[in-house]
Amino acid sequence: MAEKQGKNGDTGAAVAVADPRNVRNVVLVGPSGSGKTTLTEALLAAAGAVGRPGSVVEGTTVCDHDPAAVRQQRSVGLAVAPLRHGEVKINLIDTPGYADFVGELRAGLRAADAALFVVCAAEGIDPATVALWEECAAVGMPRAVVIARLDHQRADVDAEITSCQQAFGPGVLPLYLPAGGGKQGLIGLITRRYFDYTDGYPPKVDEPDPADLERLSDARNELIEGIIAESEDEGLMDRYLAGEDIAEATLIADLETAVARGAFHPVIPVCATTGVGLAEILDGIARAFPSPLEHVPPEVTSPQGTPHDALRADPDGPLAAEVVRTAVDSYVGRVSLIRVFSGTLRPERPVHVSGHGLTERGHEDHDANERVAHVYSPLGVTLREVPYCVAGDLCALTKIGSAETGDTVSAPEDPLLMRPWPMPEPLLPVAVVARTRSDEDTLARNLARLVAGDPTLRLERNAETSQMVLWCMGEAHADVVLSRLRAGGAEVETEPVRTSLRSTFAGPAKGKGKHVKQSGGHGQYAVCDIEVEPLERGAGFEFLSRVVGGAVPTQFVPSVEKGVRAQLERGLVDGHPVVDVRVILVDGKAHSVDSSDAAFQTAGSMALKDAAANGRIALLEPLDEVAVNLPDEYLGAVLGDLSARRGRVLGTEADDGGRTVVKAEVPSTELLRYAVDLRSLTSGTAQFSRRHARFDPMPEGQVTAQ
Repeated sequence: MAEKQGKNGDTGAAVAVADPRNVRNVVLVGPSGSGKTTLTEALLAAAGAVGRPGSVVEGTTVCDHDPAAVRQQRSVGLAVAPLRHGEVKINLIDTPGYADFVGELRAGLRAADAALFVVCAAEGIDPATVALWEECAAVGMPRAVVIARLDHQRADVDAEITSCQQAFGPGVLPLYLPAGGGKQGLIGLITRRYFDYTDGYPPKVDEPDPADLERLSDARNELIEGIIAESEDEGLMDRYLAGEDIAEATLIADLETAVARGAFHPVIPVCATTGVGLAEILDGIARAFPSPLEHVPPEVTSPQGTPHDALRADPDGPLAAEVVRTAVDSYVGRVSLIRVFSGTLRPERPVHVSGHGLTERGHEDHDANERVAHVYSPLGVTLREVPYCVAGDLCALTKIGSAETGDTVSAPEDPLLMRPWPMPEPLLPVAVVARTRSDEDTLARNLARLVAGDPTLRLERNAETSQMVLWCMGEAHADVVLSRLRAGGAEVETEPVRTSLRSTFAGPAKGKGKHVKQSGGHGQYAVCDIEVEPLERGAGFEFLSRVVGGAVPTQFVPSVEKGVRAQLERGLVDGHPVVDVRVILVDGKAHSVDSSDAAFQTAGSMALKDAAANGRIALLEPLDEVAVNLPDEYLGAVLGDLSARRGRVLGTEADDGGRTVVKAEVPSTELLRYAVDLRSLTSGTAQFSRRHARFDPMPEGQVTAQ
């Protein structure tokens, strides 16, 4: 079996799982710096998947293999790290916690069946963490809360649990709590057993100190009541309140049900350095987290939209898998991370790759038949070949040239298409340009690869400003994108983003176009007189003819209009197209022999230029309608900021959960960095959307980078 040696010393061979019941797909979610990647390393080492845990600081972790992640000292992309715990294969899916990479988080949620929500024992719960919790809640993701970094000098587990309950709701209750007296260990509130980590992982199981049992009795009672409240046995609560000691097996079974429903969120304290809590996490995932059989697969249709029977995690069912991430490896090329929802993916078999519904992001609809050469189990960047990948499991494919993130992989005889997961809208523009002409082809290739792999990245080629603009999620995302472009061999620079402006006539004007030439016995003769009138914003262009007496023959009137339209598109001032005008042809002259269609087109263009010289041209800037969703506490600051951006507030309306939606019209030139500034202004709690409304006159003296 071919393998690549992992940089952290991994040499364990990957083993394929035949039964979806023995698979757990668990995504690690939490704010940046909470310890997700470090916890992943500790779990891998505890399970024997790697020889020793890697270090985020030293850049030796399994999941943070991207050079940008090593440089920024934080995760910038989704990574998969599988391990074995008994008979169960656990696919740990490490995701970034920074808001710029929410697209990677959503991909991880799509690939997973449950989540470990990781918070730091010393940090409390900030609005950005609440936003991550809501991302999980939006997809109904079952989750447990992991309070990490118990060795932090300011660690306070009780305070952190209280903060979680206040932020996430009463369903957050501890399943284990630290033992007292400075001991290295946890006490199970259900089992009333002490898990001693004095000698590291695995723990020794012992009887707890009676003082600890007494201290934790209230927490145990609250936990049991919380579990019973979610039980399908309606008489269980009465029996418990009557004093009956409920059997551990019953409580654990009800706990599993409550977690799978997403109604109950057990809390497990953990310390990756000392190993405290690692066994409890692994046992909890294997015993209480749902298997793929309990996860409802996404809705599928044919590529043409014809309904298809609902899928289930059946290895013998129709093949239906999804590309949840696309990366480019310098050795093996394009690598597609796959979640198999139905059927079994095998090597040396043809597959159908279908992608639809993301044309607005630059992903044209596509269907292609490809051949799978090998199937791999990924361990970070390391690929280990396996003989198959069953429904519910994750794998990696290489050299599937047409596959992009979000695509569906199915059988050629039964092609399918999965409904795509919602993608966040990139709102920070970055204009890129190749440093030299020789870099242009390399830049174009690298851009195509990046856009194929990152649905949160949108590429816009602006013909008016002659710029190539990448729309990113924020500055950190832009930094990663630029570093990947440069790593691909292209010398790339950025430049200020130029806004597409328009121009119009500020008042009535008259113009004459005279095109008279004599060359080689073939003359060109055309004269036309026009009047130009401004129209209201958004009216477009009108052309009228009021010529009398046949001064301009009827067959040449459309020629004048054609010439005028062409000049309007080319622009009159700095190349900005002219809009919202009415042009009236009032007079002209023609020659019985030398007049022609081309001559009158030229004369029409010249007449418009002459009218511009005789009149006054006004610049128009694009105006966007903006909707900002924010907590009420930031309303005043956001309204003041919009006013400073020359915005006009259209109104506000209340939203759920103490939030307000502000609608305003703001010049596009004032929104180039609004994604960054709004995040700073509201501590990352606000979101906004924008759409083009119209063009409005630019104020006198307003300077726009062009």
